[in-house]
Amino acid sequence: MVIHGLLQMIPQIMIRSLGAFLAVMSFGLILELPKKYLFHAGAVGGLGWMVYLIVEKCSRSGPMAAFLSSLVIAGMSHIFARQKKAPVTVFLVAGILPSVPGASIYRCVYYMIRNAGMLSNNYLVETLKIAGAIAMAVFFIDSLFRLGQDRGKPM
Repeated sequence: MVIHGLLQMIPQIMIRSLGAFLAVMSFGLILELPKKYLFHAGAVGGLGWMVYLIVEKCSRSGPMAAFLSSLVIAGMSHIFARQKKAPVTVFLVAGILPSVPGASIYRCVYYMIRNAGMLSNNYLVETLKIAGAIAMAVFFIDSLFRLGQDRGKPM
């Protein structure tokens, strides 16, 4: 059933991923990213968002989707950084943008202002789970790449 629903959503997922690609490229312009890295940063964000949408559709879990998409984003950022001889953050900061839980934190504050404490708390917990998942994924991939670097160095 999930696979059938996913297949029907492929055009919508592609359009949203293209939107994320363009948004990340635009964000890169605002951050004054060197133009030679804009396409790759956009690709990181677009593919990461595609993974997020697919996992979220299959698992119905925002934190799981954020974790797996952040693994992809962090991995691609490290690979592009080595290919382009650039800092990882050039690709990571812009690429992680679509996964950041902005809507959840907005809803948390909105419901806090409206004195709906239970809803506010629910969105706060969701925000913290997603932010934690993103941080764990980035840390995990960064650690893997550092381990790989350390193995190549003589002791």
